[in-house]
Amino acid sequence: FRIPAEGLDPEELELELIDFGAEEVFVDDDGILIYGPFESFGAIQKELENREIEILSSGFERIPQVTKALSEEEAADVEKLLEKLEEDDDVQNVYHSMEE
Repeated sequence: FRIPAEGLDPEELELELIDFGAEEVFVDDDGILIYGPFESFGAIQKELENREIEILSSGFERIPQVTKALSEEEAADVEKLLEKLEEDDDVQNVYHSMEE
């Protein structure tokens, strides 16, 4: 979830949202980001709505639990493949577990 940062303490919010499944809360240039597992999406959304906190955007991201280190040559090959996949009009999202 992305919410506006105005008037909110991210550390306090994180402590309060842990009970609803939030795993990470941090600030970036566009507001506060809240990450949690797929199964907690509804609980987190409901709690934000109960607190009357505007949800700027929400969605699902795949975040690898284990990443793979590649040589420069291997990474270049994977990058080429990722670019080709992303160019395909039928492909909506591309994920990888390569260390960046």
